[in-house]
Amino acid sequence: MKNNLFKILLLAGGVLLNSSCNEEEFLKEVPLDFYSPENSFINAGNFEAALTDLYSRVRAIQSVDGGANLYSEVLGTDIAFNARLDQSRLGSYTVSLTPQGDIPRQHWIRWYKIIGNANTIIARAATSNVTEAQKKQFAAEAKLFRAYAYHKLVHLYGGVPLILEEVNTPRTNFTRASKDDVLKQIIADATEAAANLPNVDAVKDGKLSKAVANHLLAETYIAVKDYDKAIAAATEVIEKSNLRLMTDRFGSLRTQPGDVFYDLFRVGNQNRKAGNMESIWVIQYELDVIGGVLTSSGSPMNNLERVVAPAVFSISDPSGRAALLDNASASTLNSGGRGVSFVRPSDYWTYEIWGLDPKKDNRKLPATLTDIRTSPFNIVRDFVYTNPASPNFVGKSLIDFPAPNWIAASWRWYPYPSKVTTPGQHPAGVVQDAAKLTLKTTAGPTFRDMYMIRLPETILLRAEAQLLKGNAAAAAADINLVRNRAKATPVTAAEVTLDYILDERARELIFEEDRRVTLSRMGKLVERVKKYNPLNAPNIQPFHALFPIPFSEIEANKDGKLEQNPGY
Repeated sequence: MKNNLFKILLLAGGVLLNSSCNEEEFLKEVPLDFYSPENSFINAGNFEAALTDLYSRVRAIQSVDGGANLYSEVLGTDIAFNARLDQSRLGSYTVSLTPQGDIPRQHWIRWYKIIGNANTIIARAATSNVTEAQKKQFAAEAKLFRAYAYHKLVHLYGGVPLILEEVNTPRTNFTRASKDDVLKQIIADATEAAANLPNVDAVKDGKLSKAVANHLLAETYIAVKDYDKAIAAATEVIEKSNLRLMTDRFGSLRTQPGDVFYDLFRVGNQNRKAGNMESIWVIQYELDVIGGVLTSSGSPMNNLERVVAPAVFSISDPSGRAALLDNASASTLNSGGRGVSFVRPSDYWTYEIWGLDPKKDNRKLPATLTDIRTSPFNIVRDFVYTNPASPNFVGKSLIDFPAPNWIAASWRWYPYPSKVTTPGQHPAGVVQDAAKLTLKTTAGPTFRDMYMIRLPETILLRAEAQLLKGNAAAAAADINLVRNRAKATPVTAAEVTLDYILDERARELIFEEDRRVTLSRMGKLVERVKKYNPLNAPNIQPFHALFPIPFSEIEANKDGKLEQNPGY
């Protein structure tokens, strides 16, 4: 028996030894018990999951899960500065913007990770078994993510490496493409997306659509000075996408005191399913749902309230008693939730763009100022003592009865936009006392969905293109679409300048737009920081118009040359 078994094995071995063998095929590893590109892009569900990851990564950047340093899209610009007046959090360009610094490195890494993952989706869709229609849509969606990432990179760093293929082996030979070539690629990708993605009214809330693509095209055509195409792309969004500005009260607090601009930022009001017809792209959050980021016990992400709202919990009255009821922050406009004062709006935004005098117009606004965007619902300009244990000051204004610690540390209170918080709508898990609306120290996140693109921004892009084309009357007409909704005095054609459009963007879009990218795209960053930002005016230099290329990227790129931006 043993002899027969040996003969069988020997015969089998002889057959194997004498048969031809494709060594490459034989040695090819096929992953069976873990995910890889080879087994992760088989069906439509695989591609949807990969695209969901891109949404999650954009949300992580928007949510600043790396800490307040990444609020660099507003910090150190004309609209906001480091409230603590120190050198961290872009309090100093010299300290924060270095090739070794975290801010340039984080933006570079995060946006290139999105580009890399988008490239994999694009490459795998072409050879997958999904339908031709699905291939087009998946690739278009991924290309729009790629275009959006390059939009951020090109205006932050200038020309950057253009990576358009899936990279599945280590590379150390990248070189910088020209700014023009990057802008051309953004246009190519966004054009394909506009041709293949559904309209905004046909996609789920939070998904990319044709309107997002056309908005990005409008902005990029302005950058390449093709104003006719910019106007055409913006018009597709404004007039042909079933979008419109909200002009009547709506949503979760529509029956309570407020106005339509206030409604835009209340919990549950950001998406089309809530009746909001001006939302183009909204970052989605869910409370107490796996993957939804926000939790009833607090969250390390979406901390706009925590970072921007003033730290009123730290104020004491002139006699030394706590300023707030129960010595706790509250879910009210007066308190602004649980702010800790890292990012302070500049006086330019707080006063100048509204035509106000900071020495006179703190609480009582001039009767001629009808703009609802600066109403007490939308900009909180006063703080009132609420602690009954402080009988000499409860119910009185901090402005009339200034606290010694507020005078010594102005970051404890300053006027702030109510869009960063959710008064009366904080989840129960972060509420200390529901009757008093006091909050636990775990409060701080802004518990709502967040806008990435809203229709007024597209309208103001078209106004910019009209002005640059030489049609100031058409630019004024567009700006007045936004101002009329706000019940503001219409602007005349003679008043419209690029600086006026930037003022209007600040009035409408503070803490929504990426202000740094806007100013960089328009060539206005250094000029306006020097004019409007008292903390950063002395330390910003002309070369700070662009971020440095991270030194770690230059060092790792040993077989190519990533040239550093001048000045660094």
